[in-house]
Amino acid sequence: RDFNERCAQCSEVNWGLTDGGRFYCRSCHNVTERTREVVNTDFITNSRVQTISKGLRKQEKNDGGSEWYICEGFQLVLKKQVEALEALGVCPQMKDEILCNFWRCYLQKSKQAYCKRPAGEAVKALSVCESSTDVDSDPERPSLLHLLSLSESEGELQTDCSFASSVSKVSESTSVYSGSVDGSLYLMKNQKEKLRMTMPMTLSFCYMALLWVREPITLSELLRFVVEGHIPYLNVFQHFPEKMKLCGLDLKIFCVESWPVYEEVFNKMHELAAFLDLPRFPDITESCFLHPDMLCMKYLMEANLPDELHNWTCRVVKKIGIGEVDFLTLMPGNNSTRKVKYDVLAVAVIVVVLKLLFLLDDHYECFSVISFISSQTKVYIFYSGGPYFEFKKWYEVVKHSLDVEQKKLDEDRAKYLWRCEKPLFYSVKNKSKVLKRRQMVVNLQNQFGRLSGSVQRAEKPNPSSFQLSWSEENTDGSCFHGHSLKGILQEKCGLLKAMNPDYWLCTVKLCNEKLCGHLAHYKDVEFPQSYHFVLGLFSFLLRVQPSYIHDEVCMIEHKLFNKKLCKKLKYNTVLRK
Repeated sequence: RDFNERCAQCSEVNWGLTDGGRFYCRSCHNVTERTREVVNTDFITNSRVQTISKGLRKQEKNDGGSEWYICEGFQLVLKKQVEALEALGVCPQMKDEILCNFWRCYLQKSKQAYCKRPAGEAVKALSVCESSTDVDSDPERPSLLHLLSLSESEGELQTDCSFASSVSKVSESTSVYSGSVDGSLYLMKNQKEKLRMTMPMTLSFCYMALLWVREPITLSELLRFVVEGHIPYLNVFQHFPEKMKLCGLDLKIFCVESWPVYEEVFNKMHELAAFLDLPRFPDITESCFLHPDMLCMKYLMEANLPDELHNWTCRVVKKIGIGEVDFLTLMPGNNSTRKVKYDVLAVAVIVVVLKLLFLLDDHYECFSVISFISSQTKVYIFYSGGPYFEFKKWYEVVKHSLDVEQKKLDEDRAKYLWRCEKPLFYSVKNKSKVLKRRQMVVNLQNQFGRLSGSVQRAEKPNPSSFQLSWSEENTDGSCFHGHSLKGILQEKCGLLKAMNPDYWLCTVKLCNEKLCGHLAHYKDVEFPQSYHFVLGLFSFLLRVQPSYIHDEVCMIEHKLFNKKLCKKLKYNTVLRK
């Protein structure tokens, strides 16, 4: 009603609105370039956001692609990842209620969306607008698909023309080609001041959402599912719609040619939580899967260790207080509390218990059970509760299985095809050459395949929480779950205590983690082989460096023997004086 201009073709004033939000003449059906402006104050509390209803995107003349922004690409990646997690059994509320709000908060904090453009900064920030028709029926909890525009969604991202023209000028001045509108601007140095979105950060978002809903998936499992192909990460841009042309600088942002690193994803998750000003996460209680008692049970089963060890791990957890709610629960922005790696902490507790019982000095663990059996009036291996646990036999069985799985993993990584099926090109000029080369490679592969016999690709393994499985039904004695620790324990005052009275510390003094990055330094040649093997076993299960587990072992030891260490340090100080 407010648009009173006459139609350029029929001179009538009889306007209607298209689905794209543009005015069209009802008399001659002529569509104009004008769109309707709407003021919506209900979208974000205490802020007035000027929104423009969605319009048809400008089509590129050369390749037929439409304008799109980097944040839209990352949103599509997150959408694919959270859908894969839902297929693995994660609660469906994580997508719309948790991850959606995290992503929307990040866009607003980083001034990419849901905010007013700062005055005087014409190019640094985006002014994001959405039509009232694009908002989900529940404005308090919009779906992830409605945050920004995707080809499947109804939402539409609109930016100022000044921004698009500025970006195009930057691209022209630097002679760099990019399929997205803001690809060249996204990689500029001034963007590093903010927590800029990267591909590893998509996994940080997923892990942060999993931690919020306390799903039984640790970070090491999440990264393993990525490597096994159950969660899209490598070459995920192949799922982009055809209209989202990916080339040039966009490839530096979305093209990944390395496996995700545990430490990087973990640190970025904590930076994100602090950047978003998130409140205290839900409490990690004893009934939660991420509690050390629960995770110790899981890793004891996977490492083929006796079930009786779980009583000892629970005693260590209770003794040093690492099972307390305040210690385990994440409090973003609180630098006084230590960042807890739940899976690494659990396996470190198991390592400390093995050192308490078997010493792991390459001597005691091999002869402890033998000396106990020979000291009895009858030489026997079995008693009413089951066979005795022998560390040496366990070592041989587990090492054989570990070597087989490690070799299989190394072969799979060596055979992995990093090059995606979708051709990539860094400039329009090279597009035709790249397409011809790719077609030539495909033809040669097909010809050699016919000559040598077609080799089918190995199917992805079914997702499982366990990489090593041990069945008690096997008659070969390869399962040690039901074995007894009686050969290394003795009863004193009604309590079972270890026969081994000694213990060696990994380090006497811890380093400053903030300065060195580690609590202690680990070199395998400086430690016994049995200790190195145990670290290597859990390093394989978690796909982390052995030094990460060694750090947690040192931290637990210093909590466990704090009084003795203090006395020893005071004694040494007196001697020096």
